[in-house]
Amino acid sequence: MTGPQYPGQPGPDDTPRDPGQYPPPGQYGQTPQGGQYGSTPQGGQYGSTPQGGQYPPPPGGQYEAAPQYAGGYQQQPPASPKNGMGIAALILGIISVLAFWTFGFGILLGIVAVILGIVGRNRAKRLEATNKGVATTGLVFGILGIIAGAVFIALSVWVFNEVGGRDLTDCLSNAGSDQAAIEQCQQDFTSNLEDRFSVTITPSP
Repeated sequence: MTGPQYPGQPGPDDTPRDPGQYPPPGQYGQTPQGGQYGSTPQGGQYGSTPQGGQYPPPPGGQYEAAPQYAGGYQQQPPASPKNGMGIAALILGIISVLAFWTFGFGILLGIVAVILGIVGRNRAKRLEATNKGVATTGLVFGILGIIAGAVFIALSVWVFNEVGGRDLTDCLSNAGSDQAAIEQCQQDFTSNLEDRFSVTITPSP
C-alpha cells in the first residue's frame, strides 16, 4: 500500500508522472485561478455578474414603467343615484291622500304623484336610482289620493242634490238680481231641509 502521489513523484510502477497532468500547487478545492469551487472563473459567486457585483441598473437608474395607452380604460367614480323622482312621488302622494276633501286639489296632486312614481320606477329599473320601493309607495299613495278625492266629490254632489241644492241653484239662477226672489229661494231651501231631515234650522221667534 502506497500513500498519495504528488506531482512529479513516480507512481507505484516507478513511472514518472507528467507535471502538466496535475493542477499547479495550491489549496485543494480552488479553481485554477485560485477561486473557490462554486465561484465563477474570476472569483465571483454564482448568481452574480462575471465581475462579482450585481447586475448593472438600466440606463436612467430605474426600470422604465410599462407604457400607458392614451385611450386606455379608466375606472369612473360611481354616479350618485337619481332618487329625486321617487321621493317627490312619495311626498305628493301622501299630501294627495290628506287633501282628498279639497274638491280636486287632492286629485291633481295624486295625478302628479302617479307620474313621478312611474318615472322613479323606470329609473330604478335602469339602475339609475336605488329607491324603487319609495317610488312604488308614492305611486300607490297617488292612486289612493285620486280615488279618495273622486269619491269625496261624488258624495258631495249626491248630498247636495239630496238636500235640494240643485233646486236652490236653479232658483237663484232664475231670480237674477231680484232680492225678494233670492230670499224666497233661500227660504224654500231651508224649509226643504227641515222637512227632509226633521230638523229646525230657522230659529223660533
